[in-house]
Amino acid sequence: MALDNLHDLFVHELKDIYSAENQILKALPKMVKAANAADLEQAFQEHLKQTEEHVQRLEEIFRELEASPRGKKCAGMEGLLEEGKEVIKEDARDWVMDAALIGAAQRVEHYEIAAYGTARAHAEKLGMYQVANLLQQTLDEEGEADKKLTDIAESAVNALAVA
Repeated sequence: MALDNLHDLFVHELKDIYSAENQILKALPKMVKAANAADLEQAFQEHLKQTEEHVQRLEEIFRELEASPRGKKCAGMEGLLEEGKEVIKEDARDWVMDAALIGAAQRVEHYEIAAYGTARAHAEKLGMYQVANLLQQTLDEEGEADKKLTDIAESAVNALAVA
């Protein structure tokens, strides 16, 4: 796909995000299973449901753009999720594992925040304000998920992992 203008780049970015979200859908159940703290497990389960909604929003955007979401694999997310898989395989005490899972999940969230922020800015520049609003909604949810992970880490997990 030639990237001749901002619209082409925008569609290209959305395909990358769509691939990333679908990779996350496959990885989150493993993170749920690996989590030890009940609030971390619940946060991962909630984010799994949100991620399904994010995919649906992206599909709605692709319908509006009359474009296919297929055709791109997000190598960045693939790498981040591979690191997360490696963490799960480690021989770690429960709280240390949870701290590691939170770190891995926050790297994923930060990647998504960057991707959605860029896509939203491009949608606005292209005058696609309804699309920009959908992207902002997801961006807000990604930010909330990141904050929730920080709260879980700071309220208990990190302190318990020290001992």
